[in-house]
Amino acid sequence: MKVYFWLLLLLIVSGLLSLATGSVSIPPGSLLHLILGDAQWIAENATVTAILLDLRLPHMLLMLLVGAALGGSGAAYQGLFRNPLADPYLIGVAAGAGLGAVLVMSFQLPYTTGGLLAVPLAAFSLGLGTVWLVYALARVGKVTPTTNLILAGVAVSSFASALTSLVMLRSQGELRRALGWLLGGGTMTGWQPVFASLPYILLGLGLLLSLGYRLEVLQFGDEQAEQLGIPVTRVRWLVVAGATLATAGAVAFSGIIGFVGLIIPHLFRLTGMSGYRKLLPASMLGGAILLVLADIVARGILAPQQLPVGIVTALLGAPFFLWLLKRARSGAFW
Repeated sequence: MKVYFWLLLLLIVSGLLSLATGSVSIPPGSLLHLILGDAQWIAENATVTAILLDLRLPHMLLMLLVGAALGGSGAAYQGLFRNPLADPYLIGVAAGAGLGAVLVMSFQLPYTTGGLLAVPLAAFSLGLGTVWLVYALARVGKVTPTTNLILAGVAVSSFASALTSLVMLRSQGELRRALGWLLGGGTMTGWQPVFASLPYILLGLGLLLSLGYRLEVLQFGDEQAEQLGIPVTRVRWLVVAGATLATAGAVAFSGIIGFVGLIIPHLFRLTGMSGYRKLLPASMLGGAILLVLADIVARGILAPQQLPVGIVTALLGAPFFLWLLKRARSGAFW
């Protein structure tokens, strides 16, 4: 339980730092006045209050939700496929979900919570189809080799990304903003994206948490799991549904952000953490922390212009991915 306490504390500190960071620097004292509900201070600082409550707070919460979704989904996919390189980005689920989101966006639905709810629904449908296709292409008999999973994921992801680019070029609207979304910019502002993505992400992550014990048992093999009373086929599809639903809710409003689901579970495994009942919640908290901190870095590098946060996670994740491949040669993945 101690590790969760420190993770929650680090998450709170990261969130406060995110609220204070931006083109307009806000001192900690102002945050304290707002948290304590100082009515006089709020009335005298209407502009600062609006920046915090209408812009930075929903953006920070969106990054928190997206990071938790990607971290938890990455851990779930790795356990499901018993493959340390499985994460929403590398196996193409994020690209498939992105294609579904862009297809709905091309219809230019109204920017309301109701209109936005259709975006993650389409992302979930395409993401679910993508993970099924990648798994079917990569599977050899009863095993899913790492090389096959990576190659199938790259191929399907490239195809989905090409279709996404085609839809973007043919649709009307501002192409630069769409490109920023595609790179993981989290360009949507206000509370609507938070409210629209919240049910998808919470439902997906809640389902994964409820399957933690069953996911642990699956690590011993399908036959052993069946002997222990685990309905393997149903559990597998429930894990796929939960992880894909969370990923779809994240991708629909933040764009395609890579490597969070790869980095975080491995960092906890390196500390000796094992068992998915512990790893799943830790990965959710860790993913939230990583993405909030990465978003702070993205806002600071080219300030006042904001760099897409997906670029920051790629700069962190690509070397980490290469390091994992090097470890694979010695059989020391886990």
